[in-house]
Amino acid sequence: MGPGSYGHGGVSGIVVTLVVVIAVVMLRNSRPRRLRLEAMWIRPLIFLVLIAVSAFAAPPPLTPVSLAAMALALAVGAALGWQRGRFMRIEVHPETHDITSRASPIGMLFILAVVAARMGLRGMAYESRGVAGLTTAAIASALILLVGAMMIAQSIEMWLRARKLLAEAQAAKTPLASRAANPPIVS
Repeated sequence: MGPGSYGHGGVSGIVVTLVVVIAVVMLRNSRPRRLRLEAMWIRPLIFLVLIAVSAFAAPPPLTPVSLAAMALALAVGAALGWQRGRFMRIEVHPETHDITSRASPIGMLFILAVVAARMGLRGMAYESRGVAGLTTAAIASALILLVGAMMIAQSIEMWLRARKLLAEAQAAKTPLASRAANPPIVS
């Protein structure tokens, strides 16, 4: 048996583990979490560093096919991340202007589909020692780029939307405050 063949016991163990992880993640993400605009640059930076370290530690093969696959992975990852970011619920408290976010059920299903597709591609790569002329190293690099681009694009989309919602909440509160300070004169 190769690295991609798990056998019956291995598959059931993976399924049980995935079910537990999914349940924990869904419970954790169903509650609103504080979103700090001033710190949202940290997550994309961490992913950029991880991608760079990964590329330097194990450089991918630089063939035209692998470069095309990695470019495609970047584009698909960015598109998926942007969409996943749009699925996140972002709310601004009207009085305190605290920003919270939480994953939507559709967003959770979306990420599960991406993870399942990634696992399927990974299994195909191990079984056939590559897919469509790509080595497993090229596929691994493309998957790292896909996940990194997805997380970076999600963070950027959420930051842009949260900033806009905060500006709208602050603008809506300002006229109310000025009206309270200067009540209308009734004659």
